[in-house]
Amino acid sequence: DVLLLNEIGLDPGIDHMSAMQIKDDVVRRGGRITSFESCCGGLPAPEANDNPFGYKFSWSPRGVLLAGRNSASYRKEGRLVDVPGEKLFQHHWLKKVGRLGDLEVYPNRHSLVYEKWYDMPGTDTFFRGTFRYPGWSETIDKIIELGFLGDEEDASLMGMTCSEMMAKLIGKKEKANRNDVADYLHLPADSPILDRLQWLGLFSDEKIANVRPTPIDILTDLMLQKMSYRPGERDMVVLQHDFVAQFGEKRERICSLLLDYGQPGGDSAMARTVSLPTAIAARLIVQGEIDFRGVRIPVDSEIYQPVLQELKELGIRFEESRQTL
Repeated sequence: DVLLLNEIGLDPGIDHMSAMQIKDDVVRRGGRITSFESCCGGLPAPEANDNPFGYKFSWSPRGVLLAGRNSASYRKEGRLVDVPGEKLFQHHWLKKVGRLGDLEVYPNRHSLVYEKWYDMPGTDTFFRGTFRYPGWSETIDKIIELGFLGDEEDASLMGMTCSEMMAKLIGKKEKANRNDVADYLHLPADSPILDRLQWLGLFSDEKIANVRPTPIDILTDLMLQKMSYRPGERDMVVLQHDFVAQFGEKRERICSLLLDYGQPGGDSAMARTVSLPTAIAARLIVQGEIDFRGVRIPVDSEIYQPVLQELKELGIRFEESRQTL
C-alpha cells in the first residue's frame, strides 16, 4: 500500500492544515466549534493593485474564469444555502481582513464536503469562500451574462473586432458600443462595470487575436494582455479563518490570518504557498516521518504539525487573535 496525499497546496492545503490545528486545540481545551468560515485568495499586493478589475493572474487565467461556472453550497446560521453556478457571482459580500480592510467574498464550491473531514459536526455556520478586491463579482457576473464563458468554437469570430464580437453576443448587427451593452445588461451608462469592460478593450475596433475562436479563449487572451504581473510587482496570498468556539457557557472568537507576499524578481506568493507544502510533505513521506496509507488529505496532526512548522520557518506563518464573546 502507498499514501496518496491530496489537497496539499494552498487552497486546498494550507487552509486544511491550519484549520485543523486550531480546531484540535479547541477540542483539547474542552470546547467545540460552532461556527467556521475560511476564505482564501490570490491577489495583487496593494501597491500592484492598479487596474479596474483589482486582479492579476498568478495562475491559469482560463482556470480562474472556468471556476466561475461552479455551483456552491454552505451552511449559514443553521440554514443550508445552495447557489447554482450561473448565479455564483450574484452571491457575494464584504468581509474585513486585518489591515487590508474590506475584501469581497463569494462561495468556494461545496463547503459541507469538508465538514466530515474536519470532524466538525453540529456547526451553525460552515463556509469556505474566495477573496477578491471589491467589484470583481459584479463584473464577472455581467461577463457571464454576456456569454463570455462559452467554450464552443465559433469560426465566425475569426477576423472580427472586439466590438463586432460584442455585437454578436448581444444580438446586435455590426458593432456594439458602450451604450448598447449598458442597455443589454440593464446598467446605467456610467456603471463601473462598463468602465472595466471598456478598459479591457471589449468596445474597441481592435482585431481579435489569433486564438481558439471561443468567447472564453478570446476573453482570456485580452485579460492576459492587460492583467499580468509586470516585472518587479508582487502578488499576495490572503487566507483567513474565523472560528467561534463554545466552552460551556463561554464563547471565544478565533481569527487566524495568513498574508504572504511575492518576492520581486523571485518566487510569487502563489508559487511559494502552493509548492512548498507539497515539497515538504513529499520529503516527510520519503523519510518515513508520515506513515499513512491510502487516499488522504492533510487533516491529521502527524501531517499538519511538521508541515506547518517548516512553513513557519520559511516565513509562511499565521497571525492569530482571540476574543471572549
